[in-house]
This record gives sequence, structure tokens and C-alpha cells, in this order.
Amino acid sequence: MSEVFDVAVIGAGPGGYVAAIRCAQLGLNTVCIDEWKNTKGKASLGGTCLNVGCIPSKALLESSEGYFQIKHKVSAHGIVVEQVSIDVPTMIARKDKIVTTFTAGISSLFKKNKVTSVHGRGTLLQSDVATNAWQIRVDSGGNSETVQAKHVIVATGSVPRPLPMAAIDNESILDNAGALALTETPKRLGVIGAGVIGLEMGSVWRRLGAEVTILEAMPGFLMAADEQVAKEAKSIFAKETGLQIQTGINIQSIKSTNSGVSVSYTDADQQAHVLEVDKLIVAIGRIPNTTGLGVKENGMALDDRGFINVDQHCRTNLPNVYAVGDVVRGPMLAHKASEEGVVVAEMIAHLEKGQAGESEAVDFNTIPWVIYTVPEIAWVGKTEQELRAAGVAYKIGQFPFIANGRARAMNATAGFVKVIADEQTDRVLGVHMIGPHVSELISEAVMAMKFSASSEDIACIVHAHPSLSEVFHEAALGVNKRALHI
Repeated sequence: MSEVFDVAVIGAGPGGYVAAIRCAQLGLNTVCIDEWKNTKGKASLGGTCLNVGCIPSKALLESSEGYFQIKHKVSAHGIVVEQVSIDVPTMIARKDKIVTTFTAGISSLFKKNKVTSVHGRGTLLQSDVATNAWQIRVDSGGNSETVQAKHVIVATGSVPRPLPMAAIDNESILDNAGALALTETPKRLGVIGAGVIGLEMGSVWRRLGAEVTILEAMPGFLMAADEQVAKEAKSIFAKETGLQIQTGINIQSIKSTNSGVSVSYTDADQQAHVLEVDKLIVAIGRIPNTTGLGVKENGMALDDRGFINVDQHCRTNLPNVYAVGDVVRGPMLAHKASEEGVVVAEMIAHLEKGQAGESEAVDFNTIPWVIYTVPEIAWVGKTEQELRAAGVAYKIGQFPFIANGRARAMNATAGFVKVIADEQTDRVLGVHMIGPHVSELISEAVMAMKFSASSEDIACIVHAHPSLSEVFHEAALGVNKRALHI
């Protein structure tokens, strides 16, 4: 292409496509380069999140939870359903339709906002002195073209962390994509990794009848979460959902067999075990995707873990080159990537207009985390263990869902909400939730923390009755020992 764009975005996941749309909204001539192909070999925007991550996993979680509720829970409401069954291919087809609808939706948004979409792998070359623009080679199907842009946003995301002894074939040994495409429920399912992906995928197939065993190398369960929430979650998963979770595991070998997969490992007490399963999901985390970017040739700096080095405003060491999302430091969360994309787009727009100043940096402390299990887990801000380690004095308010009228009516009373506030100033430092629909409730906590609210501020807000949000209200009251209904 001879045209020189104002901005080229490499990657069309939640960070990239949002950045491209915002750039275009701000009047910048924008191109987005993306190489993702769906199972039919066609270009598919949206990155990992939309194609084989956030969206399809939530579709399957919703379907499997509906089946589980009908089979095991609705009888408590006096509803009798006989001969309940699950049609897994139909469930998968529904998931695929949702994905297709949304990927087509991004394409429509690009057209609406006049974002040029180019399919292929983008490699950042050198800046052209004559045009003062970066050269980006785009390779696709044996063909190559060059795109030029004054500013470049790298949003290439992440890829599954490989386990050397377990080659992914998506037949018997699966990554997240394979786990989302099973056409029948395995009788025995093994999962390596008790993080978000492992727990959510394990939950889907456990609800549909699989015997699920999750093996985690870390000595504790959900060590990034508040320790009290993690303890509650592990207990509930074992007793109510039947997820078997083992921590402190050391995998010795993984072998494919005629009947499935054999996993040899030692437990926390150094006792040897062999786990025989029909299918094995490997979900040991994700690593930044810099493959094909040309970092050695263009001099882009990476840190010792392979992430692109950026400052708080997502600027790399290369002039007018930015990076956002999973490929840089910070939590690997779609909403974090999107927010960074918006921040960078607005900063570029200021530069193009000759305006001084920088956009506000993304505050990682007010980014919510959510795990879509049942019960759901969500948090924002500091955990108790982080505050203890930092020597920060704090106070706590906590309230259980079992004392909430709406939760009782829903027959979903497991869990609680915990509010942590500074002992001196009462400013909210963290909010931790486990319970029904806390993926939605956590947003109120994020807003409160974003505006530096105190627990008293939350306590003064009238919450609708009966609603699940009252549990958050009561927890805030509890910080100063004012909880009313316990």
C-alpha cells in the first residue's frame, strides 16, 4: 500500500480492535492488521478472547449451568423435570454461532468507523526516513504487502504456555481451543492448571457429567485471590460441584494411551500417583505473543519474561510505537487491554493535533478480576495477604449471601462479600466476593475505588431491597461494625 496511515494496529483482539475503532473515532486514518483464521480458514476478528476465549467459554458455562440447574437444583422450587439430557453438538453449535455473530460485528464496526482491515501477519520493519512512517510487512497465504503508518500499536496478545511433556493435539490432549470444541462429554477429564481457564473449563464438563480432576503445581489454591475467598471456593467446589482439586503437584510424565491419557505425578507429600483420563486439558497460563513481530530486527525491547517493555503510558522504546494488552505487563484481562487501547488512541490523537500532555494511565489497582464458576468469584484492589505483607493497617467488613433475601429466593446462598478499608482513613483498599452474580456486583466496588470512596460512602448509599447488592452494602456497614442483618 502506498498510502501512509496515521495509525496501524497489529492485532484485532480486545486491545487492538478497540484501539483501532477509537483511533478512527478521533479522526485518525487507521488500519488494523490481524492474522486470525477460524476453523473454516476464514479471517475472524476478535483475537483469542472472542474466538477461543472469553466469549465461547461463557457460552458453554451458561449452557452447562442451565443443564445442571434443571437436573439438580430446580426440584427445590417444586419444578419436576424428567429424562433431562444434553445435546453437546447443539451446545457447541450455539457457541459457534455466538462467536460468528460477534466476529462479524467487529467487521461491521470497522466498516462503520472507516477502519481499514488487512488480513495477515504483521511484521514491524524499520521507519522510513522519506515518509517518516513505520513499514509493516503483512504476509498472508504466500503473498506479501507493505503497510505504512506514522504510529503503530502492537496488540498481538498471548498464546497458551506450552508444557513440553504434553504435545497439544486437540484430540486427547487439549488447549483452551480444544476444550471448547469437544463434541461429547468425556467420562474422565483431567485438567493441569487451576487458574481461570482450568477452573472454567473444568466446571463446564463437570456440570455435564464428567469426573474432573484438576492438578495445580502451586502450593495453594487461587493464590492471586484473597486467601479467605480461595479457601471458601475450594471447599464449595469439592462439596457442591464435585471438582477435585489437588495443589502442590509435580507432573512427572504425560503419555497418550489407547484409552486416553495417563498422567504420572507426585503430590505435596511426595507420594506418587497415576491419573488415567479420557481427555486432558493443559491450562498452565499464557505467554506474550511476539512471534513474527521482528523484535530482533527492529530493536523492540522485551523484558526477561518476553513481554514488550512499555512505560505507564504503553510507549515502547521505539518512537511512535506502543503496545497494549497481554503482550505487555499487567493482568492478562480483555477489559484491561481495551482500556489501554483507548488510552493510547487518545494519546496519539493529542500528538497528531500538536497538543501537549499525556492521557491518564490505566490504574491496575481498579481493574476487576472475575472467575465465572458457580459460585462466581470476583475481586478488585488489594487482598488481605498483600496488605499484611506491606504493613498496611486495615479493617474488614464481611457479610454472607445466606443472610440475603434475594439469594435465598434464588437458592444460591454460598459465599460472601468482604470489604477491606484503611484503618485510619476508611478508604476502600479492596473488595472480594464469592457468590451469585458477583461478576456484576463487582462493578460497584470498582466505581467506588476509582473515586476513592470510603466504606462509609458505600454504607450511605441506598441499595434496592431485596437485591444481591445488599450484601455489598451490609459488608460496607460491617467495616465499622454497623451491619444490620447479622
